[in-house]
Amino acid sequence: MSTPTIGLFLHNHTIATDPATATAVAERAEALGYDSLWAGEHVVVPSPRVAPSPLDPDEPMLDPIVLLAHLAARTRRIRLGTGVIVLPQRNPLVLAKQLASLDVLSGGRLEVGIGAGYLEPELTAIGVPMAERGTRTDEYLAAMRTLWESDAPAFDGTHVRFSGVDAHPRPVQRPLPVVVGGHAPAALRRAARHAQGWYGFMLSPEDTAAHVTALRKASADTGRDDPPHVSVTPNRRLDPATVAAYAEAGADRLVVALSPTAALDGLHRILDANAPSALRT
Repeated sequence: MSTPTIGLFLHNHTIATDPATATAVAERAEALGYDSLWAGEHVVVPSPRVAPSPLDPDEPMLDPIVLLAHLAARTRRIRLGTGVIVLPQRNPLVLAKQLASLDVLSGGRLEVGIGAGYLEPELTAIGVPMAERGTRTDEYLAAMRTLWESDAPAFDGTHVRFSGVDAHPRPVQRPLPVVVGGHAPAALRRAARHAQGWYGFMLSPEDTAAHVTALRKASADTGRDDPPHVSVTPNRRLDPATVAAYAEAGADRLVVALSPTAALDGLHRILDANAPSALRT
């Protein structure tokens, strides 16, 4: 059992909408030894707010690719993760170009977190039927991988078709690592079949262990002997004993969520308290 690395979930609504604050947090996280920065996505949210929307309609939220490109220019080592892009509401060819560009500009530091989405008003507004989000996610990911990896990209699917086209530059990383987010069995199967990693959000050690067990079973069912890397945002404060509990549950990385309303000095205190050196036993 190895000690999990520590990443940082940037609330790219509120905190990170101030570029100076976002830069200060990213630079301090890199200096303290955090391994990654993560930014989520909602293109639109329902107004007025209805469950299960995580945001009030007037809360600002930056596009994760734009934010991470900004932070890529101000960091050198720390990895950059989309946590997560709602894949079925994106054009896969345009998104493939954006992500390849970010991987190139960051020197090969990108982790592509994707999910099928859960917020029906958002998907409907963008023109994606809720019932199609899973099949679109799988097809879009396959189409993007073709553009990233094939010598002669072509794809013939239900929702995406192209041939006789190409896109350069290719990503620096081969393969470009994909992380699937989501707690449903379909998300775990998707990670087992198609991804290098899986991301669970706001989980306890007990919930983490249950999801890891299911993920390993899904991986074995596909004939895979290297289950996806496991990233988890904990639902509680961290201390060395709690980190050990998540490690025992199977987490490879813990992605600490900052308070979305803290001032910069408060954010620095959170960063210091959760730094890898502060959580070693």
